[in-house]
Amino acid sequence: MKTSIATVSISGTFTQKLEAIAAAGFDGIEIFEQDFLASDFTPQEVGQMVRDAGLTITLFQPFRDFEGLPEPHRSRAFARAARKFDLMNQLGTDLVLVCSSVHPAAMGGIDRMAADFNELGDLAKSHGVRVGFEALCWGRHVNDHRDAWEVVRRADHDNVGLILDSFHTLGRKIDPETIRRIPGDKIFFVQLADAPAIEMDLLYWSRHFRNMPGEGDLDVTGFMRAVAATGYSGPLSLEIFNDQFRAGLPRLVARDGHRSLIALMDQVRRTEPNLSVDLPAFPAPTSVTGIEFIEFATAPQEAPSLEILLQATGFERAGGHVSKPVSLWRQGGINLLVNTDSEGFAHTSYVAHGTTVSEIALLVPDAKAAHDRATALLAQPHQQAHRAEELEIPAIRGVGGSVLRLLDTGAGLGKIWDVDFRSGATATGAGLTRIDHIGQTMPYDEMLSWALFYNSIFGATKAPMVDVIDPDGLVRSQAVQSGGLRVTLNGAEARRTLAGRFIEESFGASVQHIAFASDDIFQTAAELSKRGFPFLQIGANYYTDVEARFGLDPALVARMKAANVLYDEDAGGQFFQLYSAPRADGIFFEIVQRQSNYQGYGAPNAPFRIAAQKRSTRPAGMPRY
Repeated sequence: MKTSIATVSISGTFTQKLEAIAAAGFDGIEIFEQDFLASDFTPQEVGQMVRDAGLTITLFQPFRDFEGLPEPHRSRAFARAARKFDLMNQLGTDLVLVCSSVHPAAMGGIDRMAADFNELGDLAKSHGVRVGFEALCWGRHVNDHRDAWEVVRRADHDNVGLILDSFHTLGRKIDPETIRRIPGDKIFFVQLADAPAIEMDLLYWSRHFRNMPGEGDLDVTGFMRAVAATGYSGPLSLEIFNDQFRAGLPRLVARDGHRSLIALMDQVRRTEPNLSVDLPAFPAPTSVTGIEFIEFATAPQEAPSLEILLQATGFERAGGHVSKPVSLWRQGGINLLVNTDSEGFAHTSYVAHGTTVSEIALLVPDAKAAHDRATALLAQPHQQAHRAEELEIPAIRGVGGSVLRLLDTGAGLGKIWDVDFRSGATATGAGLTRIDHIGQTMPYDEMLSWALFYNSIFGATKAPMVDVIDPDGLVRSQAVQSGGLRVTLNGAEARRTLAGRFIEESFGASVQHIAFASDDIFQTAAELSKRGFPFLQIGANYYTDVEARFGLDPALVARMKAANVLYDEDAGGQFFQLYSAPRADGIFFEIVQRQSNYQGYGAPNAPFRIAAQKRSTRPAGMPRY
């Protein structure tokens, strides 16, 4: 599989874009003409730079407003084309994209346009280049790939072919199955982009909201299945117009793009196995069974304050690592580690972020298979020195810089606690049973990247994005789930929001909160109160409203108010939650109880929780309002 990406897809100067694309592992680039014109390099220099980076120029684009023009516009269009072909010769590329015309003088007529392309094909042949015709979904006369194909078919020229773009087909809701009828050798190039399902002007939607395959709502897999069925064997290229990506880190966006193409074609071959897909074999995604442990990295002088919170939450020290200063804290099926090592990855994490979550261990059916899939999808493998008698546990670097350990479920699971730890019995504690979910915080423009990571590697599904109101701005939140792994992704745009402050003050730490499950949150709350748990205090106004909003029994609301418990419900069931006050480093705990088949995370309560958290951290002397 040859992969490519348009230079317009990422931010930076031409040199920065080139470096990011090469580092991400692409085979080639589409040079967007504006990126070339904005540089001060000659065409020959650009061509050499691309080749020196180990890339090829797969496409030069765009050439606009060509077909169906009356004179004198027609002659000018051919003169422009001749200059572009000369430029392509200097760059060292042989394919140009001609997008369907939006020129006000352009005339319709398939035969007229086909004659124009036949003549353009002769001109292209004389320069040793090829022409690809693409139907813009807002084109004046051609806005459907079926019409563009008919123009190409009637042009009947070896140097004229079709360029397909998933956005232009799917954005106009054209059935991609119609692509199967097109001969693969007449498809010269394929561009790919996804997008969220938004009803808006097609041009504006395209120019601002495209994203990587798998990050949006379009059926890009169905599109590529149809393309693959034609026998097309050329490059698969990303053409992404996105305001976030244009402001994002070039290497991050480029890496995500390459990952999205690998994941897309893996999905194509798994949903239609008879298709020929040029992609190395690697395991299919498997759901995560659950979270076996979470490790905090801290320093010896800071560990006591963290351990006081763990004790107040019902955890008891149950052992330690055989060779490292790592203590094990247990309750129910929950294992938390406190690592105060002065070297290794945990220490590096502490130095970078302060007390932070440095490792998360995921239970999977086959750890080696999960690791192989992750690395095939460009996850960075993680290794750390260990003693010969200790277990070597597969690991990858997760989003946000933390490490994800991969542990096999089944009989072999207990080995980590028998071999690497000296551990005792599980504590009854305060009735917490398991880790329900973790909350990860990141800049808003990185949210798509994090969701793509979980989706492509672990087959996670995405919940709809929700807006969370912070008194100082907006936070976007989206939940992803793979089996027993639930993660809420919280993207901060404003630095004064609670999420924004956490990112800034922790220098980009990822996990801001951990949610533990209880079968009886009121009994748990009573036990936590005995232990001195620092409850987040919820205002009385909330309880007056929630009673009326859901028609709750006043006696239940009184219990909720006394325990600072919040409430939500959906079609599946009911949900109770309470929080700890945030630590000085911004980390906090949540306790939840899901009843029946409630699938959410209490999103309607988030504004009240955030307001309470901000009150709890208000400096002395600051007015209440």
